Amino acid sequence: MRLFRTLLTAAAVSALMAGASHAQDAATGAALRDKALTDKTGWTILEALTTDIGPRNVGSPGAIRAKDWGLATFKALGFQNVRAEPFAKPSWIRGEESASITAPYEMKLSILGLGNSVPTPAGGVEAEIVVFTTLADLAAAPDSAVKGKIVVINQPMTRTQDGSGYGAGTMVRYTGPALAGKKGAVAYLTRSVSTSDSRQAHTGAMAYVGDGPKVPAGALGVPDADLLQRLASRGKTVKIKLNLQSHVDEKAMAWNVIGEIPGSSKPEELIVIGGHLDAWDPGEGAIDDGAGIAITTAAAKLIGDLPKHPKRTIRVVMFGSEETGGSSDAYMAAHKDEVARTVFTGESDVGGDRIFEVRLPAGSADHPAMKAAVNTLLPLKIFLAREPVGHAGSDVEGLQEAGVPAFGLTQDASRYFDLHHSADDTLDKVKPENLAQNVAAWASLLYFAADSDIDFRALTAAKAATPAGH
Repeated sequence: MRLFRTLLTAAAVSALMAGASHAQDAATGAALRDKALTDKTGWTILEALTTDIGPRNVGSPGAIRAKDWGLATFKALGFQNVRAEPFAKPSWIRGEESASITAPYEMKLSILGLGNSVPTPAGGVEAEIVVFTTLADLAAAPDSAVKGKIVVINQPMTRTQDGSGYGAGTMVRYTGPALAGKKGAVAYLTRSVSTSDSRQAHTGAMAYVGDGPKVPAGALGVPDADLLQRLASRGKTVKIKLNLQSHVDEKAMAWNVIGEIPGSSKPEELIVIGGHLDAWDPGEGAIDDGAGIAITTAAAKLIGDLPKHPKRTIRVVMFGSEETGGSSDAYMAAHKDEVARTVFTGESDVGGDRIFEVRLPAGSADHPAMKAAVNTLLPLKIFLAREPVGHAGSDVEGLQEAGVPAFGLTQDASRYFDLHHSADDTLDKVKPENLAQNVAAWASLLYFAADSDIDFRALTAAKAATPAGH
């Protein structure tokens, strides 16, 4: 009986200590959240990046400035183990660009070349256009309808809160040029992958297939694509003169810039987060992805300012080449031996508008620390999604594929695709109060994950092994 009482007392003390620990974590998480809502660090980071560095596509002088800025920023904010990890990355460099209707009348068009496109001949190319509403229509068309012409695809993008309409649009941009070239086209133009009605064109990456024909490719402003379709529907012969000059620097470099908040008792266990430092050249890269850099860096900095760091190390990565790829592979090559001890990962790359939901690794939502985290997010009007996170971001997809559990803080993307990859991606489009809400959400969720002993892998595996309905 005495042994039973001793064991019971020990269990009660342990339970009380655990309860006190969770209560302390909850209080710290809430305090981080509330401090972040008034803290200016995120905005200061974003304002500096967009103002002092400017365009920063891979291979440009801006990319070097951005790398140096990232190192200086991490050091000034008190991060440790700060370094830049270089990797070779061929870089597509934009040159002179123009497009004009030459028949049935003359009119300049809004145009941006697509990343990785081959250039037109030095004097440009002029040809009749053929317009298709969808990529599927182009695929179904006989080669004779396309040969010798400039293909124009006018496929609209659907506006959605979670940005899910982007996938179909990127297929048109990414794979369309190769298909058009295979059918004998001399050039390819797509309606910008955008939900805006602005004449600003939106760039983005495309790719050719193997040794197939390579035709120059660009994106048109949305109203211009509509105009071309209306003209073609009247049975008129419509001609365009297109000039897209670019070149590729095969010897370019990029850098993943890293700073850490070391863990207090389990520093070997890593939480890897970040955004991407590179940006397309037409604008300032404020929403894509200066905001993600600011959000994740500011959130980790607030945690680093605590009197005691959480147990696990938080590593922030400013990924150096997301827009044309390479960051994820480079990170994985440099850190392949750390995958097993990387416990949690996520990326911020959908601008700076408010977060409305959190997605957690499968099986982890019922853990006390994650329940406390979700409760802390509720005052920010962020709810727990039923489904776990899917694709957490291009820069962390290598970690995901290697089995690292990922999370997502889903932002309202309703207007994101009005702006990204265009000259309209500027600082004024970011609202400081929305950016602060993002920092608050990231700081509090990261704290709970970093100061816990959650084995997200084990919970996900257990969930996968549980029969449906149980």
